[in-house]
Amino acid sequence: MADKPTLTTTAGAPVPDNRNSLTAGPRGPLLLQDYQLIEKLAHQNRERIPERTVHANGWGAHGTLKITGDLSRYTCAKVLQPGVETPMLARFSTVAGERGAADAERDVRGFALKFYTEDGNWDLVGNNTPVFFVRDPYKFPDFIHTQKRHPRTNLRSPTAMWDFWSLCPESIHQVTILFSDRGLPVSPMHMNGYGSHTYSLWNHSGERYWVKFHFKTQQGHKYFTNAEAAEVIGHSRESYQEALYGAIERGDYPRWTMQVQVMPEKDADKMPFNPFDLTKVWPHGDFPPIDVGVMELNRNPDDYFAEIEQAAFSPSNIVPGIGHSPDKMLQARIFAYADAHRHRLGTHYEHLPINAPKCPVHNYYRDGEMNTTGCRTGNPDAYYEPNSFAGPIADPRAKEPPLAISGDADRYEHSEGNDDYSQARALFNLFDDGQKERLFENIAESMSGVPEEIIRRQLGHFAKVHPDYADGVRVALGIR
Repeated sequence: MADKPTLTTTAGAPVPDNRNSLTAGPRGPLLLQDYQLIEKLAHQNRERIPERTVHANGWGAHGTLKITGDLSRYTCAKVLQPGVETPMLARFSTVAGERGAADAERDVRGFALKFYTEDGNWDLVGNNTPVFFVRDPYKFPDFIHTQKRHPRTNLRSPTAMWDFWSLCPESIHQVTILFSDRGLPVSPMHMNGYGSHTYSLWNHSGERYWVKFHFKTQQGHKYFTNAEAAEVIGHSRESYQEALYGAIERGDYPRWTMQVQVMPEKDADKMPFNPFDLTKVWPHGDFPPIDVGVMELNRNPDDYFAEIEQAAFSPSNIVPGIGHSPDKMLQARIFAYADAHRHRLGTHYEHLPINAPKCPVHNYYRDGEMNTTGCRTGNPDAYYEPNSFAGPIADPRAKEPPLAISGDADRYEHSEGNDDYSQARALFNLFDDGQKERLFENIAESMSGVPEEIIRRQLGHFAKVHPDYADGVRVALGIR
């Protein structure tokens, strides 16, 4: 017995028997005083926490980001300086599926990164696509409803999805990506990642630059057809988890090349489209990607729940030298993500080891559920600010330069004057004949059972992208 630790209760008391309940005689009833049994059952009842409303089904690993390029003219962020290597955590996910859903489903993949920098945590919360379905966050909850289960049937509803997309033309770019080969990668290692939103960088001189973050896979792109994915799911619903975990265990560490596109602050007004629109990409010809560094995943979590399920990513986590932009979707997510974590994990979710910064933390936040550190000021008398007891104070050197953008507050119609079709057309024209045929077939398969009125409305959007797009889907559907 000496070579094994003693089993204890949560309070540390030794457990004499972990297999037999306390009863009044060998055939008698249980006794309420069996606190060890009650603790064990009560804990089991509470082992599950609310799953994420979106991106519930995910896979992740630890790694590093090493900067090999030089962005010092654009940013004073220490994490982005030449030669700096930063520990990090990555989590990949599907959008619509609940926990336990099949990994190899056609869906957008989340691509969330947490960098533990010396100035605090920097989170980059994006997808494996550079754009999204909507550009205004007011539409986001409604969009997510269409991806979840119908309130009556409790089944996914293709009608809801295509009805929403057909009534929101800005979705056409993302829809085209989703139903192309790119919409079903074979594993997390074989897909790109994007910050998707427009962020900003600022340097020691107070100059601001707009920026897009990209992570290009070094493993190459590999995709499933719908038929191949169905066969994979028939054998395993955890194919992504198996692939990512297995590769790292074997020492086949996946890598991504980190790139940025940079735009001077004042050039935003010169663009023919809104550069803060999440349904748009920045043309590479105008803003060439710059190689920045290499992200490598090289360590599996020791405990999935503690390190991946409880991981909390939010675009509100930035560090000096990195900022936000007027991207409406980004602005809303700054609030929504952190709020979701407070609901799901508790007020002090960033006290959890996986979310805790590696640098010193000092603030005046008090009490609340799951407060594991108490006062974080270093002095019990300094529990408010300003104070006379050497409590932490603000550092004006971390101040971000002001945004040079202003306007009258109003609910502007975001669809007016927007070209929702040309970028989708440019993407469609990149596809070869085989890729186009698979796109048409994937869309037609997804539209099974959708009312004709909705299909025809969506065909109208395809036609505005390219006549061949609409004709191809029409033929695949068997519509004259």
